[in-house]
Amino acid sequence: MLLPTLTPTAPDDPEVIRIGEDRLSREDLVGAATAVAERIAGARTVAVLAQPTVETVLAVVGGLIAGVPVVPVPPDSGPREFAHILADSGAQAWLGQGPADATLPVVPVRRYAKSWHRHPEPHADSTALILYTSGTTGLPKGVPITRQAIAEGLDALADAWLWTADDTLAHGLPLFHVHGLILGVLGPLRRGGRLIHTEKPTAAGYAAAAEAGASMFFGVPTVWSRVGADPEAARTLSSARILVSGSAPLPVPVFDRVRELTGHEIVERYGMTETLITVSTRVDGERRPGWVGLPLAGVETRLREGDADVPHDGESVGDLHVRGPMMASGYLNRPDATAESWLDDGFFATGDVAVIDPDGMHRIVGRRSTDLIKSGGFRIGAGEIETVLLAHPAVRETAVIGVPDDYLGQRIVAYVVADEVDDTELIEFVAGELSNHKRPREIRFVDSLPRNAMGKVQKKLLG
Repeated sequence: MLLPTLTPTAPDDPEVIRIGEDRLSREDLVGAATAVAERIAGARTVAVLAQPTVETVLAVVGGLIAGVPVVPVPPDSGPREFAHILADSGAQAWLGQGPADATLPVVPVRRYAKSWHRHPEPHADSTALILYTSGTTGLPKGVPITRQAIAEGLDALADAWLWTADDTLAHGLPLFHVHGLILGVLGPLRRGGRLIHTEKPTAAGYAAAAEAGASMFFGVPTVWSRVGADPEAARTLSSARILVSGSAPLPVPVFDRVRELTGHEIVERYGMTETLITVSTRVDGERRPGWVGLPLAGVETRLREGDADVPHDGESVGDLHVRGPMMASGYLNRPDATAESWLDDGFFATGDVAVIDPDGMHRIVGRRSTDLIKSGGFRIGAGEIETVLLAHPAVRETAVIGVPDDYLGQRIVAYVVADEVDDTELIEFVAGELSNHKRPREIRFVDSLPRNAMGKVQKKLLG
């Protein structure tokens, strides 16, 4: 059973979900979500405008109870993206609030309606959610995720993070991605714990959640950067059991700053929409800044360069492939794209390049297309240059890319958001910390970096 704690006979809790000031008891959640399931029973697919509301949670859980695949749609999608997601997924209706110009019927979610009808548990291999990837080129691809994959992924994380029903999770992440929805909503519901969603991922919101008893916190690097910049709020989080970062690389200076203020070493993890989370630091293991940890239970990883294996020596960079029970099996309606990424032996080619040390610890270098720079015959990871630049007191944000160069092949260029500082000072700063060939050949100062909803820098918009 995907959500064993949500049954009509489950013991009630005075509060299991809090989103802003809105709250649901377990009884209210089960009754209202089951009423949603009654209204959509037999539907093929439904879309949910995934705003951070109690109604979104009821819609998603109602779909899971009914066995109807749910498509969480980013509320800020443009008309072209809305049309593509609805047509590609085959959604028949909006469940809950639809967009202002909705072209599909809207099925309301009535939070005070109640039903105690027992629905049979859908087959483990049936599709629970269809998530759309937030790629930087082309229209997003749909990824059908089964109930079994979600259950396996959440249980593997519970093992790595010692996650139990006693935990209260707090975060303010969007509810249309793996991080905010599957880990951040279905995770506590599967474990039987509580969720405090802060609506927005602010340091003040996280501090308030800590004061309300939150023991686990999820955030992306930009969130932890905000926490580190607010010492008073950060110190409130010292009462937590675990802080987790994902969805983008966590800069080492942010790791160090949060550790200094909270006493916690942030747990880092790695995953994708297509695979859920496959690698993570363990709560009871080593937490190494800049490294995302070990394969979760049941997961295998490997590094490849073409058809050859790359040694796990902590230095050699290779294409990261993963295989595990939490993976999806392909893209929706995209057989060609599926064949490119899902390999014949069951591994998934992530498109990321990584390093694995002899103990199995993983460091993600970045996307092969944007973060692996081939300059002057060297293979250079943009991330290590970014980490050094962020250690400079004047630098607030940075993104490093390779641009075509007739002599070097690619020239290292750093986009930097910074206080007043000379470009030559930054170049020399990197050269003093890393090999000379890893220094930026050019610094481009900008007011901000382009980011998506999860805080990832959109490097393809640079250069």
